[in-house]
Amino acid sequence: MRSTRCAALAHRLSPESKMDRMTPSTRMAQRLAFGIPALLLAGAYISQYGFGLFPCEMCWWQRYPHFAAIGLALLSTFAPPRNFWLALAAAAILISGFIGAFHAGVEYGWWQGITSCSTPIAGSGGDPLEAIMNAPLVRCDVAPWTLLGVSLAGWNALISTISALAIFRLLGLRQPDA
Repeated sequence: MRSTRCAALAHRLSPESKMDRMTPSTRMAQRLAFGIPALLLAGAYISQYGFGLFPCEMCWWQRYPHFAAIGLALLSTFAPPRNFWLALAAAAILISGFIGAFHAGVEYGWWQGITSCSTPIAGSGGDPLEAIMNAPLVRCDVAPWTLLGVSLAGWNALISTISALAIFRLLGLRQPDA
């Protein structure tokens, strides 16, 4: 009796089970939902720690949905319903894209931002006033770096929006029953 229950459970959890088998489009959506935010965050941290481009307040706002998207994409690997978690990850990526578009508009002077300048203060245990006075001033309305005339916020808006729409499209594809 116990061995049959174990065999049934093993069959349901096996990769060959129809319930757990991923379609190629879902697999690609999962890879995009994990890979795009991870690469964008890696680029943000490399530019911050490698090249000294410290993030402003709105730059941080763009990172939070990417962290959520990575967590949701990871959750989709083991928690059903897989497409639900991937759709939430795509929504988080799209939100980051919208924040990036808003931030890029502030940088280009198309509209007024909702934050003032911000400074990254490290809690190193030293004198807090000295840390504040020595921290670099980071403005949200100035693009510290551009590529082909597009700021980092603009690139995040483009990449995030396109990839989120691609994930939604992949999740909407119907696969023929095998």
